[in-house]
Amino acid sequence: MKSFDVLVRGSGIVGQALALALSRGGLQVALRANDARPDSGPDVRAYALNAASVALLQSLKVWDALPAPSRTAVHDMHVEGDSSGGLIEFSAWEQRVGELAWIVDAAVLERELGAALRFAPHVALVTGDVDAPLVALCEGKASGSRDRLPVHFDRHDYGHRAIAARLVATQPHRHTARQWFRSPDVLALLPFDTPQPGASYAMVWSLPEARAQALLDLGDRAFEQALLEATGGAAGELTLASPRAGWPLSLARASAFSGPGWVLLGDAAHVVHPLAGQGLNLGLADVAALARVIAEREPWRGLGDEKIGRRYTRERLAPTWAMGQITDGLLQLFAHPAPAVRELRNRGLTLVNQLPLVKRWLTARALDS
Repeated sequence: MKSFDVLVRGSGIVGQALALALSRGGLQVALRANDARPDSGPDVRAYALNAASVALLQSLKVWDALPAPSRTAVHDMHVEGDSSGGLIEFSAWEQRVGELAWIVDAAVLERELGAALRFAPHVALVTGDVDAPLVALCEGKASGSRDRLPVHFDRHDYGHRAIAARLVATQPHRHTARQWFRSPDVLALLPFDTPQPGASYAMVWSLPEARAQALLDLGDRAFEQALLEATGGAAGELTLASPRAGWPLSLARASAFSGPGWVLLGDAAHVVHPLAGQGLNLGLADVAALARVIAEREPWRGLGDEKIGRRYTRERLAPTWAMGQITDGLLQLFAHPAPAVRELRNRGLTLVNQLPLVKRWLTARALDS
């Protein structure tokens, strides 16, 4: 029977990226797929990837394999408050970077990672558990394996739901991401090049549960009218180019990221609100950190040694905690209905927009999660 160094449970983007990263270091990796789930229709998810995530995918020889229409550069970002004002604008030129982010088709990224794995000589796809000194849990926020460990997954449900869809606009996106923070919802339009190059968006709209369900129940034309009203026509008229998908939102964090012979990565370890688009970036940063810690271990130290897990935890604890606090704080601030708070936050947006050094610091944090 073949022996393995690491068992990766979970074959989503984080699990596949980890299997590739570890195999490139010469380790024998068993990758166990997630349990089969009912088909929920087309995958309309899109992710905003920062520079660190792109660098990881480049090192895995996956980034350049992505078809051009499945990845779109963000050169500018407009973030607006509610109708009483408030605006902050970011530009790649002003921040002295090539792009602020890349918007990537989730399904295509998973497909290309899977294609790369088929040519990885040290990765075996398995359907059950195998013996390995280290088990990496990448099964997502509903990880059953994590729930069988002595780990508490502290979850705070927001009572909000995210709606995702693909849109086509009557105006070109010009590589500009748009986001509206209005009490109590957050709407993001992310520039995309499918199905119509230069004039498509990936949408993520986070709202209280009842309002989100009402929007999901609308017919297409009525939903498009609601979008037009919410955006004020800033992106032109928007037409649905896909079904709508929805999922509940929460803030969650595991009480431990590692233990004897196991580590948690991605949503199995931490979940943040999507308003900053940093969820997958945190997961891919977990992958990079664990691969580096393993590669730099002492030759005599076994992979299941708790010290390896502690080194990984020390590296990831602060940035994942900070991003959770930032996204939660922003949500609470912008969801507050009091007129005085609304005026203060809009003034704050305008003030930050006038402080280039502060904007550069914020951009650096987002690019290097």
